[in-house]
Amino acid sequence: MIIGLLVAVFILGYLAIAFEHSIRLNKAASALITGVLCWTIYILQSHSTEVVTEQLLHHLGEIASIVFFLLGAMTIVELIDSHNGFDIITQKISTRSKSKLLLIISALTFFLSALLDNLTTAIVMTSLCSKIIADKEHRFWFAGMIVIAANAGGVWSPLGDVTTTMLWIGGQITAMNIIKVLFFPGLIACLIPAIFIARRFKGSQIPPIPPSECTPEEKKDGKIILLAGVGFLVFVPLFKTLTHLPPFMGMLLALGCMWIITSIIHDGKDQKEVKRYTVANALQKVDSPSILFFLGILLAVGALQSVGILKDLASVMNNGLKNDYLIGIALGLLSAIVDNVPLVAASQGMYDLSVYPTDHPFWEFLALTTGTGGSAIIIGSAAGVAVMGIEQISFMWYLKKISLLALMSFAAGILIFFLQMNL
Repeated sequence: MIIGLLVAVFILGYLAIAFEHSIRLNKAASALITGVLCWTIYILQSHSTEVVTEQLLHHLGEIASIVFFLLGAMTIVELIDSHNGFDIITQKISTRSKSKLLLIISALTFFLSALLDNLTTAIVMTSLCSKIIADKEHRFWFAGMIVIAANAGGVWSPLGDVTTTMLWIGGQITAMNIIKVLFFPGLIACLIPAIFIARRFKGSQIPPIPPSECTPEEKKDGKIILLAGVGFLVFVPLFKTLTHLPPFMGMLLALGCMWIITSIIHDGKDQKEVKRYTVANALQKVDSPSILFFLGILLAVGALQSVGILKDLASVMNNGLKNDYLIGIALGLLSAIVDNVPLVAASQGMYDLSVYPTDHPFWEFLALTTGTGGSAIIIGSAAGVAVMGIEQISFMWYLKKISLLALMSFAAGILIFFLQMNL
């Protein structure tokens, strides 16, 4: 009874998110209601409210770490933007061809997501594209490609995607091996859709970027904030590796340091004039509904996980498919609908290291499929949710225009993985 009711509420919530423009209800409201209703149904049917509360607080800790990370990254990006830091990069872009620009953005996203992580990279690159491309529809195509490239780049680095990090910390994979095995599958998964979308813009030109109107002092401040912001974003995965603290702690430290730097460079200036450059102003400009949407959808998924639905689903697939790689593909496709973190966590609990030792192809395949599979639907990955919030892309637009390309990317990565294994 409870399982059927929870699944029904989750599906209805998902439909409300998908058709937000038709029903004229913001996706954040639908996600929050779905999340709270799922936990309400669970606790009312439970024999121990204390156990359910403990489970909720456990999930809330994991969700909060992602929300705070997202909040910190978005604020740093807003700080760079308010100081015209992105103008320094856009002034360096010499190509006028949209096709070439898309390939450049895709390559930068692919490699940066392995160095930073797919979520931070998606935020930075989407913000950058919004400064270069005026046409809204064209920006959507670029943003869709950024989601695919960020997720493809995240699979071959232990720091690139939260699920790859989970497998690395859990001892299922080692850093050098995952780079060696998944670099080419990830690269092809990025390249195939990039070529298709680039062909769409063949012959299309970007209007000349007007010269910067910033004063020499503003340019200097912008350069400082750009270098500091990108430097601190790169520092976050390093901080995690050195301290073993969750990534959001490094992001909050980075935000605190950025706060100090902005205070120093604007010290002594007219307060009314520098108000738009402050961290407080950047925090006001951060897209709060997207963060609340993320909170709601992860609360709903957390309820499904606590009841045991996701683990049962993994067991059903295990018994029904009876093939490691078919299970990996199914989990990858499922990660587009349900967050890939609980799915990978369920897999780690189901498959022992004595059966699948460290660096077994199953773990590598799981990292590939759950990382790239999330691109098939815009809310299937943290990167997609962030991009959706920044560009206000609708669920249905992405489903119609990008999902098929994302599935081609998913299939291409799998094909290269199998070719590598056979060779």
